[in-house]
Amino acid sequence: MSKKDEKALGFFERYLTIWVGICIIAGLIIGRVWPAFPATLSQWEYAQVSIPVAVLIWFMIYPMMVQIDFGSILNAGRRPKGLTVTLVTNWLIKPFTMFFFAWLFLRVIFQNFIPADLGQQYVAGAILLGAAPCTAMVFVWSYLTDGDPGYTLVQVAINDLVLIFAYAPIVMFLLGLSELTVPYDTVILSVILYIVVPLVAGYLSRRYLIKNKGIEWFENVFLAKLSNFTIVGLLLTLIILFSFQGDVIINNPFHILLIGIPLAIQTFFIFIIAYGWAKLWKIEHPVAVPAAMIGASNFFELAVATAISIFGLSSGAALATVVGVLEEVPIMLGLVAIANRTRHWFPAKTVERVMVQPEGNE
Repeated sequence: MSKKDEKALGFFERYLTIWVGICIIAGLIIGRVWPAFPATLSQWEYAQVSIPVAVLIWFMIYPMMVQIDFGSILNAGRRPKGLTVTLVTNWLIKPFTMFFFAWLFLRVIFQNFIPADLGQQYVAGAILLGAAPCTAMVFVWSYLTDGDPGYTLVQVAINDLVLIFAYAPIVMFLLGLSELTVPYDTVILSVILYIVVPLVAGYLSRRYLIKNKGIEWFENVFLAKLSNFTIVGLLLTLIILFSFQGDVIINNPFHILLIGIPLAIQTFFIFIIAYGWAKLWKIEHPVAVPAAMIGASNFFELAVATAISIFGLSSGAALATVVGVLEEVPIMLGLVAIANRTRHWFPAKTVERVMVQPEGNE
């Protein structure tokens, strides 16, 4: 049995679906019976980014960041297929298929259940989600599928660079807006909190521990102790997110269901495109999975902030982006399970693993 199989059969991972369900219910109950909890946490927010959630995301991301041999990042460009898959999928396919599915369901199929003006706002919110590939949570999905941490970092970083320049033009085109003010403070702060901070922490602690404890202790003892950090951080994040949205879910159950249908279809559709493409190209699994996961999940902080700034806090667009937040984690965990069960579809041996000689072993 491989190390990944052992990790997949761990206590938390074995019953992860159950824990997720419990945490979602707990979050909803807390938000309803103890409204002071989300109200207090919402005060610890800057540029639409929740600082408590950011701290929990550090717990989720750090175990992956600390595994990165930073010399390996320079070698990622030698294998451009993974980057090609994620860039083409995220910027030439995903925004437009999101628009199509949202328009088809919310403006055509469900037109008898949703007023036309409200349906248009729901479509707008879906567009804001579709044009924002994931920044933070993809590290969690990559970790749970044994993704290559160095290559995942490169994929996320390049997508973030493209996002800075492409997000506004794509959204403006699909929404038909003449101008759009993108909350770049949200983008910049999210990149700092979700990439730079855990990246620096991972680099410094990795160098220190390998130098003082040795590579064997680092890999066999330290990394083993971190194995549950990602899951615990994920579950606590769910409690906070759903405590924030308790009133939204209870007050809009039917429309949330209708909005969730095209968003869910889009998520699976984009994953199938990227994952299937990677399989046809014979890209190794540790690179193929994060390439598919980045597009399947969304940079929901940016989407929510943009929806609020353009359409208002109580708008249909803002509600649609919130629905994206609510359903993302359960769906992505399903995709994680699919990716782990289809590992044998991909080359058994890597052609050129991004990871190189660990530090401290010179």
